[in-house]
Amino acid sequence: MFERLYEEYKSKRITADEAAALVKNGYKISFGANNTMARDIDIALSKRVKELEGVTIYSKLNPMTKPFATFEANIKDSTPEEFNKRVRFVSAHFGPQDRRMNKEGGCWFVPMLFNEYPSYMRDIIKPDIVFIQVGPMDTHGNFYYGPSIAGTTGEVEGAKTLVVEVNHSMPRAHGFKMTIPLSKVDYIVKGSGEPLPDWPPVTDIDEKDKKIAGLISPLIEDESTLQLGIGSLPTAIGQALVDSDLNEIYCHTEVITDPYVDLFEAGKLHGNKYADEGKIVYSSVTGSRRVYEFVEDNPICAVAPIDYINNYTVISNIDRFISVNSCLCTDLYGQISSESIGYQHISGTGGQLDFVLGAYASKGGKSFICAHSVRELKDGRRISNIDPILAPGTIVSTPRAAVHYFATEYGVVNLKAKSTYERAEALIGLAHPDFREDLIKEAEKMGIWTNTSKTTY
Repeated sequence: MFERLYEEYKSKRITADEAAALVKNGYKISFGANNTMARDIDIALSKRVKELEGVTIYSKLNPMTKPFATFEANIKDSTPEEFNKRVRFVSAHFGPQDRRMNKEGGCWFVPMLFNEYPSYMRDIIKPDIVFIQVGPMDTHGNFYYGPSIAGTTGEVEGAKTLVVEVNHSMPRAHGFKMTIPLSKVDYIVKGSGEPLPDWPPVTDIDEKDKKIAGLISPLIEDESTLQLGIGSLPTAIGQALVDSDLNEIYCHTEVITDPYVDLFEAGKLHGNKYADEGKIVYSSVTGSRRVYEFVEDNPICAVAPIDYINNYTVISNIDRFISVNSCLCTDLYGQISSESIGYQHISGTGGQLDFVLGAYASKGGKSFICAHSVRELKDGRRISNIDPILAPGTIVSTPRAAVHYFATEYGVVNLKAKSTYERAEALIGLAHPDFREDLIKEAEKMGIWTNTSKTTY
């Protein structure tokens, strides 16, 4: 049997340059998501930039320390008129490199509920070619995605042509729906074998983060299932739980990060005995090398596609589900923005809304959205992160009706079932004291203060 598989494998082998040569003008192509991104084929495609026209490249959370090589070559070798006529980039979730490409004018965002991403790729976009990085084929003829699946299953299912770039450094992870049979693969490229890029652990946790964590962690019970976002605030929550009296925490999360490893090493993180087939479940790794080492060949961990992990029906059926995410700003209506400040695009929606909806519907569940009360500009000025109304262009990531708990270093409030004046009053109480009087005056004009509902603008 293996002899037959080996012959089929050999017949599909091509070089990275030959894979790049498959791309034709007008093609929609995908380079996978997070750690499934095919890096060597990207470098090969960058050599063809001058030949290309009307090519769209899809990605999700580029983990690399620099933008796509194809983007770098395009910006170097194209006139402003040629730049976006040759190659355009589209991202399902803005990471640091996507933001840089966006600022250069060559990367756009696809608004979405993140659990729907696989269906977008499978049923609507249907890429002409999908290039993804995988682990080596096993003796049964299966390639493995590795520890980051996210929405890549939808890309593979929707691909007209599938090219895998084999990375022998890819960690082997246990999980659900995570293999690709050789019969589904059109071409195979031997990759250079570079280790996956890691994300340095968050270390810039300040006193505001610790204070917010101190407010939220007492509201989390034993045998809760935890979803943490990315950044200093969710990391502070994880550290607070390590130091807490809790004994048993479970994990069902879009991204598994360093705080989960801290919880496991503290003896607090366990496989969920009530759900997820008793596993620690995640969709991708967004952490340091120790997170890769934790999930590699670890039978208690299971990686799964994003349409399972972020499905709010799945989440809602897990009791005591706790979701913790940070945001950029909110307004006095309770509208949350985690994506932009004004017209400046900063991040994607990610799974925030998926988890906010699912956690509230969970029996005993809670979702928390957190922010510092102020941010400091480069010129030293302080700006309130609680505004009367969101600035023009600011994207609403979580609508006011969906928000459960909101927290700053000045407190945490449950916004469910609160009227507009109760919301305004509660949120002003979480603002920095220097801004509260001005916020009250604006709330009066907006007709959402305690003395009147009449708008005076």
